[in-house]
Amino acid sequence: MKCKIEKARLEGNIVCPPNKSYTHRAIFLASLAKGESQVRNVLLSRDTIATINACKTFGAIIKEDGANLRIESSGDVKLQSNEIDASNSGTTIRISAAIASLSDTKTTLSGDSSLRKRPMQPLLDALEDLGAKCTSTDGKPPITVKGKIHGGVVSISGSVSSQFISALMIASPKTEGVKLNIEGNLVSKPYLDATIATMKKFGVNVDTIDPYKKYNIPKQQYKSTEFTVPSDFSSMALLLSAAILIGDKMTISASVGDLPQGDREMIAHLEKLGVKVNLDDLITVKTPPSLNGGRFDLSNTPDLLPALAILALKTSKPIEIYNVKHARFKETDRIAILARELAKIGIKVQEKEDGLVLGAPDIPKGVDLDSSDDHRLFMAFCIAGMFVGNCTVSDPQSVDVSYPTFIQDMNAVGAKILSV
Repeated sequence: MKCKIEKARLEGNIVCPPNKSYTHRAIFLASLAKGESQVRNVLLSRDTIATINACKTFGAIIKEDGANLRIESSGDVKLQSNEIDASNSGTTIRISAAIASLSDTKTTLSGDSSLRKRPMQPLLDALEDLGAKCTSTDGKPPITVKGKIHGGVVSISGSVSSQFISALMIASPKTEGVKLNIEGNLVSKPYLDATIATMKKFGVNVDTIDPYKKYNIPKQQYKSTEFTVPSDFSSMALLLSAAILIGDKMTISASVGDLPQGDREMIAHLEKLGVKVNLDDLITVKTPPSLNGGRFDLSNTPDLLPALAILALKTSKPIEIYNVKHARFKETDRIAILARELAKIGIKVQEKEDGLVLGAPDIPKGVDLDSSDDHRLFMAFCIAGMFVGNCTVSDPQSVDVSYPTFIQDMNAVGAKILSV
């Protein structure tokens, strides 16, 4: 399936969707907290529905009321099935694997063809060090996990995904306590901050011994609470790129909240490029005729890669993106696909192991773009297509993962995205 993308100018307001990462975390933690929790303004997408279903498998009772959830739990893991389908969600399968290790019943966890290519071995090794028995398919899903883990001292690499560490942290209070050592340089650090902040909202404290290196998580009980999910800066980054490339009096509505979001760094990146971002109730941008270019370290914010890369369409100097090798282990190898597809448009691309160097095209041209069923690439390519015109983009169904109403929202403010 493809979409036809015509040149467009966007005028009007778009409401930024809720944050996917916080939706995942709040649902998992509410499912581990004794009593009834209220989780408001959730993102209901393919990924988060996979988490809802996983938590139901763990014994939580979850009732939906629009964008709000009521989650009731005994506080213990009581498996209703020995299989979990995480669909396309790396967050779901990794946190679910750690929670499954709290049970003495063997659980099989898998997902779609993309998820079955994503690494799991560092997490499985850590769970085994804590007392679980695990199997995998060459370090990838399908995996099996059988506990119970009892706690102790564990070391894990931080170089592939912070989700491994978040998963261990979330399960640790349900053990006798865990001393967690992170080896190497931790990638995507703000996502670990998000995990710790959400755990605190549910009554559990993580003792930081050495930031991003050593943590102590004592035995504790999660407490039911009321939690409101903020807007998603990962999705907002793409909306801001749209406003810069094709916006005409376009505004974005968002509820930012006080929880940490690494992808808020997009604002600083845009200012470096020469864009002025107004973060009032309605977010607006003021864009120069051409962007400044510059070097951007995305080691902590890999999801910003597609949104930043497409801004090369309007840059006067090269945009260099580096320290983001872990983007090769997302839903797809995002570095390789961005290099291949943006070159078709005419963007001057140099692919590096850990990033990209991108220069503006002499004459951009309409082409067929393959998003490889990756939600963030599909959205980025649609925005690029609206700048260039006469493009097609594959796999529109992928947006169900993080922003199900993306096409409708864009068309409502002037886009021309049509199914073909």
